[in-house]
Amino acid sequence: MRIAVTGTPGTGKTTATELLAESRPDVDVVHLNAVIETEGLYESVDEERDSVVADLDALAAWVDDYERDADVLVLDSHLAHHLDADRVAVLRCAPDALAKRLRDRGESDAKAAENAESEALDVVLSEAVETHGLDAVYEIETTQSSPDEVADALATVVDGTREPTAGDVDYLDYL
Repeated sequence: MRIAVTGTPGTGKTTATELLAESRPDVDVVHLNAVIETEGLYESVDEERDSVVADLDALAAWVDDYERDADVLVLDSHLAHHLDADRVAVLRCAPDALAKRLRDRGESDAKAAENAESEALDVVLSEAVETHGLDAVYEIETTQSSPDEVADALATVVDGTREPTAGDVDYLDYL
């Protein structure tokens, strides 16, 4: 089983997937952003955004060749929904809270604002649904949830005890 955990940067993906892996020996987590950096799986550097442009084909090939030790492979990244997956968990966070989280971890005001707007517009959710279909997407609201609660919600996606949802979270008022 392959599960993509995706969402706008700052929604809690990495923290939640690490907690999930700590509590579940059947889960192997790969933090794709780290793989992109360490393996050089990017096409160029976007100086303006201070980020790299990932080579998604190379990343998909790397994931396909990855030898895991567990039954469930969890792919953590704001890009994970672009890869093959059986289920896609899209973590969501209210745009104002998201912008604060990003600024608190040192992101620029411009980058925080861009990501907050992206979250309000459902960009990652829309891409996930377009790529994987409504029956494979699980929207998880994280704004008021602790990291442990988010990890527990991810466990329900892994276990198949959560129903697919998409479009339940609405942040359009932010705009």
